[in-house]
Amino acid sequence: MTGRTFRMRRLRTGGPAPAARDRGTQPKVVALGGGHGLSASLASLRRITGDLTAVVTVADDGGSSGRLREELGVLPPGDLRKALAALCGDDDWGQTWSRVIQHRFQSQGDLHDHAVGNLLIVALWEQLGDHVAALDLVGKLLGAHGRVLPMSAVPLELQALVKGHEPTRPDDVETVRGQATVALTRGEVQSVHLVPADPPAVPEAVQAVMDADWVVLGPGSWFSSVIPHLLVPELLTALVETRARRVLSLNLAPQPGETEGFSPQRHLEVLARHAPKLALDVVLADRDAVPDSDSLADAAKRFGAAVELAPVAARDSSATHDPELLAAAYDRIFRMHGRIGPWR
Repeated sequence: MTGRTFRMRRLRTGGPAPAARDRGTQPKVVALGGGHGLSASLASLRRITGDLTAVVTVADDGGSSGRLREELGVLPPGDLRKALAALCGDDDWGQTWSRVIQHRFQSQGDLHDHAVGNLLIVALWEQLGDHVAALDLVGKLLGAHGRVLPMSAVPLELQALVKGHEPTRPDDVETVRGQATVALTRGEVQSVHLVPADPPAVPEAVQAVMDADWVVLGPGSWFSSVIPHLLVPELLTALVETRARRVLSLNLAPQPGETEGFSPQRHLEVLARHAPKLALDVVLADRDAVPDSDSLADAAKRFGAAVELAPVAARDSSATHDPELLAAAYDRIFRMHGRIGPWR
């Protein structure tokens, strides 16, 4: 917790998201997460800065990623692929490559449901023998508006203590293994941890956090995409010690399974249990997703954070973020809460 002043502010609804600033005047931003939540954040952040790095979880064990991980012993590439796709531009080149790497084969054979981007990433890992260099090369091919890094260079297994995972034993607490299983549990997740317990962080990811002006955590699956970053010791140390300002972006609604029934403030309480030394500067939430702003304010105060309420949800009731509205909210936060003077 810090001594920063707590404030509750409702952000005004803006027009279209601003274009990215010139390189010399834009913030250096690192976004952490995985899956669709991180993709939503990246698709917004790339609209307001060209100095953007995604740090992605590597504990996925389902679908195409899980099969490649089991067969070849590689990092699961799926969330890395989604991040790269989200960083593709809105021009024909970017949108074509975004569709290509997200394309999944449909067949009766071994290629069924494999994503093209997963195969491309794994092929370059095998060719280059370097996770970071391979992802940089894929990003260059796609014309990605930012860099994508794994949070660790070793495949990780997510494990959770879950109460009532078996409906017939609602009071039992047991260990549930695997990100895919944790994400779909019908029980109450008590805590999560990684195997191995102290995985090494990718040095470039640690350095990116230390060099950033802003670090964005969330939105995303809370226990399986957001909190895992806090379980990598070197990455957590960087998040605690960085001079960057830190914004936590909350989900629009509880996720069926791992956070079913969670209030916005409970998401913060769970985060604090896993990383009690972490401080935040801003907690961003959709104003229509916060029924009790006072309780959220109290939860945010424990982190030393201001709460910003803004319209960031898509208007089609799909429980997804609108990239333009989310970009506008991030831009206003960076301007209002940024340090005095031009961005480096």
